[in-house]
Amino acid sequence: MAVTSLFVTEEPGAGLAEVDICTLEINIKHEVIPSIVCSVCFSFGLIHCFFGYRCFKMVMFFSGFMLSSAAVLLLYHKEPVLDTQLGTETKAGIGLGVGVLCGLMTMLVSTMGLLLSGLQLGSLVCLSILVVIGQFHSLTPLWVPLSAVLAASIVTAVFTLQWQKLFIIIYTSAFGATTVMLCVDYLLGTFMLPDQVYDMLCQVAPRPFCWFNWATTGIWPVMSLIGVLVQWRFTAKGVTHIEASHKKQKKHAKKHRHRESKRRPQPHRRRRPPVLKRYAGDVLAPSYLRSLQERQMGTGSSSSSVSTITHTLIDFDFETGSMVPLTAASPVFTV
Repeated sequence: MAVTSLFVTEEPGAGLAEVDICTLEINIKHEVIPSIVCSVCFSFGLIHCFFGYRCFKMVMFFSGFMLSSAAVLLLYHKEPVLDTQLGTETKAGIGLGVGVLCGLMTMLVSTMGLLLSGLQLGSLVCLSILVVIGQFHSLTPLWVPLSAVLAASIVTAVFTLQWQKLFIIIYTSAFGATTVMLCVDYLLGTFMLPDQVYDMLCQVAPRPFCWFNWATTGIWPVMSLIGVLVQWRFTAKGVTHIEASHKKQKKHAKKHRHRESKRRPQPHRRRRPPVLKRYAGDVLAPSYLRSLQERQMGTGSSSSSVSTITHTLIDFDFETGSMVPLTAASPVFTV
């Protein structure tokens, strides 16, 4: 990116006070690839700011991805041997691989993702406040800003684990607003805010902000507040990641039980015969009994056989084995 001088400083002469005049150059020339990346990050920041809680898994992935990638870049910076021996493609591949692995871990283990999100939220808020304070007061020695960042990170991590939905909404809104702020800072041709953080950690006197630097810095609190309100009232209303995880666990458990029931051999069940229904009118017709009696009389059978016929029994409920007489005993006929 070819950028002309942004700060025009008049050197003080004899008896003249120093005068700093910040002028923002309009004719800024940007390179193509960094500008495309900046535009993509700008769109990503808007989605993160206003729809972050809806994309909970994506947020958890990027929380681990960014932290691990930043750790790899810091390792390259602190170890010149690795920086000189490894090529650019190798360093990029290592950083991408470590970032993807850590991102998948934080996405699958939600507790780890929430913890890292809380740490990032605390450090992000604390660094933003320290950059503004550094314009008016000296932040020396180094342990003062580092202690403040560490304390804020631990506190917000604990709060995030306790009140997950609220602090994830705050984290996504603050992170999205930070991304938009850095993209605007780059498009204006300054990209001064990351240098302020670096100067603070290196104990170097920071350069004073100009009016457009203050305007760019003001994007962060305004967009963060708007993002929290929009998500809490509209986009994240009635949505919770806890219920979704419970539903998925129940669904997987149900599928597992169904598969186990299919694998088990079904016990052999003996089919019972249908139960006979008993009605009040289940008796033999008198005409049928008369015909039997006449036939018996015609053949000349004994009276005991007729008595046996008239005392015919039928099993209406063969499961219980009850024997019910159909008719009362009839008089014995003698031949």
